[in-house]
Amino acid sequence: MFDVAKAREFYLDYLGFEVEFEHRFDVEAPHGDGTPGTHVIIRVSGIDALHRELLAKKYRYFNPSIQTQEWGTQEMIVYDPFNNRLVFSERIDSSGAAS
Repeated sequence: MFDVAKAREFYLDYLGFEVEFEHRFDVEAPHGDGTPGTHVIIRVSGIDALHRELLAKKYRYFNPSIQTQEWGTQEMIVYDPFNNRLVFSERIDSSGAAS
């Protein structure tokens, strides 16, 4: 990331993540092991509730939707301010219900 304040706004305020620890390779380093454009899959349960929660925040930079994939997941793709792609993914059973 290149803007710590923007990252905190997105990950903490918008997505509702919590900081459990922070690591820096160097105090002056803006990045370390990742690069802009990284793709991360995050397994979740309750994707519909997460989707409603994000929509209720009316974040002006992004309005995610949920897609049902043919391989048996529901996915909500979110791009952070640094062009990283976060895929929130929940498995669904053969009846189409989240599991």
